[in-house]
Amino acid sequence: MRLTAGSCSRLGATWDGRGTNFALFSANAHKVELCLFDSQGRRELERIELPERTEDVWHGYLNDVSPGQLYGYRVHGPYDPERGHRFNAHKLLLDPYAKRLFGRLVWSDAHFAYRTGSPREDLSFDRRDNARGMPKAMVIDETGGFSRHENRPGIPWEDTIIYEAHVKGLTQQREDVPPGLRGTFGGLAAPAMIDHFKRLGVTTIELLPVHALIDDRTLVEKKLVNYWGYNTISFFAPEPRYAADNPLDAFRTTVARLHDAGIEVLLDVVYNHTAEGNHLGPTLSFRGIDNASYYWLSRDNPRYYDDFTGCGSSVNLQHPRVLQMVMDSLRYWVEVCHVDGFRFDLATTLARGPNGFERNSGFFTAIRQDPVLASVKLVAEPWDLGMGGYQVGAFPSQWSEWNDRYRSAMRRYWSGEGSLIGEVSRRMTGSSDIFNHDSRMPRASINHVTVHDGFTLADLFSYNDKHNLANGEDNRDGSNDNHSNNCGHEGPTDDAAIIALRRQLRKNQIACLFLAQGVPLLLAGDEVGNSQNGNNNAYCQDNEIGWVDWRGLNSEGDDMVDFVGLMVELRKNFPQLRSRRWVDGRRADGTYGVLWLTPSAAEMTEQDWAFPDGRFLAYVISPSQPYSSAIFIVLNSGVETIPFLLPQLPEYQSWHQLFDTTKDTVQVASLASGSASSAPPRSVMAFSGAPA
Repeated sequence: MRLTAGSCSRLGATWDGRGTNFALFSANAHKVELCLFDSQGRRELERIELPERTEDVWHGYLNDVSPGQLYGYRVHGPYDPERGHRFNAHKLLLDPYAKRLFGRLVWSDAHFAYRTGSPREDLSFDRRDNARGMPKAMVIDETGGFSRHENRPGIPWEDTIIYEAHVKGLTQQREDVPPGLRGTFGGLAAPAMIDHFKRLGVTTIELLPVHALIDDRTLVEKKLVNYWGYNTISFFAPEPRYAADNPLDAFRTTVARLHDAGIEVLLDVVYNHTAEGNHLGPTLSFRGIDNASYYWLSRDNPRYYDDFTGCGSSVNLQHPRVLQMVMDSLRYWVEVCHVDGFRFDLATTLARGPNGFERNSGFFTAIRQDPVLASVKLVAEPWDLGMGGYQVGAFPSQWSEWNDRYRSAMRRYWSGEGSLIGEVSRRMTGSSDIFNHDSRMPRASINHVTVHDGFTLADLFSYNDKHNLANGEDNRDGSNDNHSNNCGHEGPTDDAAIIALRRQLRKNQIACLFLAQGVPLLLAGDEVGNSQNGNNNAYCQDNEIGWVDWRGLNSEGDDMVDFVGLMVELRKNFPQLRSRRWVDGRRADGTYGVLWLTPSAAEMTEQDWAFPDGRFLAYVISPSQPYSSAIFIVLNSGVETIPFLLPQLPEYQSWHQLFDTTKDTVQVASLASGSASSAPPRSVMAFSGAPA
């Protein structure tokens, strides 16, 4: 092969139609070798030293290398953990910019740069070659016939309704998806699934991580896997297990088909840590390429890592080349794969500096000025496990954030806890106490009751305690703070009264989710009563526990698809529920954004808000657009019926009942202003105002 210097301008393996340019960043390496493998990835065919180093990028161009070529790197440098360096050229390393992986990691002690079992632990040195058990990077043709300018649905934030799903778990047990597509990227866009999304009214699918991942050795030894996918090893390559062949094309085809149906795709991305873990973890990529650059190392002893994530180490976006990698990855998924946005796992870590979370971090600055990312949706999980890690409400105005304050308040309220009406009122009106600053809008709050992490909605009202024994950690894992209510019986029951109560409470949570200002997020399967048997941490359960159980679909007791659809339609019909502006109370000129009312239809006073053990909340939100109507919402989490009067407002002569969660159909068509009604126990009701 003819080797020339090539270019440092684009990292990774770039095929130009004639040959391939290879470029790898390492500030502390002494030498970088490119290893080419046969088509099965078993035999190393050639080892080529990259000839040039420019601004810490090692690079070379091979004119005879074309798409399909498998490769890896061996990086030479000091092995000195106490100074933060962990180079070991006996270990084949994945290219951080690999666009496609071939083969799976086969665990062995050879993947560790030190001698496992040595009393010196990671201060020892291992000379075994790990190449045979390593996945290989593959040179690809990135264009592949796909346009780089595909039209996206472009759903406005205020109209967005997010549906969080796992690629495999969503369709693995869905019988109307063709068997060959179940559990794959293709299954997401099967006609039955698109019909289901349309029936629900969701606009945006948020996928749990699809970046290529590694199954932890400890899990493999327990015959479990990293099912959720929060164990990334490659930030550019789609996970191969979700496609029979060519996962990149399979993913892009799926995105295109969802876009054709008007549905957006968000990716849950994990840039805060990698699969390499702590100082005793394997050397698979970043650690062996330049450990001191890629990770946060302890200032007291660089042998160890600053762990803000609970996963052993944290990626250091303070380093410009590491920040470049994350930005390049984000742009790649937008420009090449056409995704519509991202949800950032443990996003606080990405904005950390030497003194903690920084609102003006390099990461936020880079995102803000990037012309590609300016047009996509950005959602933060606004916390990590480090000091000062809880940052809900602190992200820039370009961002939306998972609002766990909404989740906690609504779980506590509908589990039966009293004296929460003030907290609930703030959560139902966009959480302005958290987000109303720096020109942020109500869409900053991503409201959710359940997500992948924790109980499903069915389990929230079926279990008081977690049941995680299947995870192999003696039920120690998973949160103990669930604010759940089993309604009098732990787990499944034949008691008709308990079954009915559980269904009603689920309907209440769904109703509140879509009546609340902000952006609603629905967990896949909650609309059909999906249960994880009380497991609130199914991260390793690639089986019936973690997969959506669709038996509740078309079941009288569990199917709430039509109810979700009703709530979505109601949300469309009342623009004030998806307003771009914050709602305010009674204004000086007598107008109002929201009126909080007592059961007697009087405006609430401070004394009313402090009502002991209060569980009743009623309020009117005024129209936000001409020719639209006010909406009157009534919440009663108590166990007794509460009489109330319909609002007496001069602009409305009557109120039309929209729904009552205790009834399957609306029985009262219209009530005059000031007339009497009643809120059944544990109910949500809504009315629209008819103009006078």
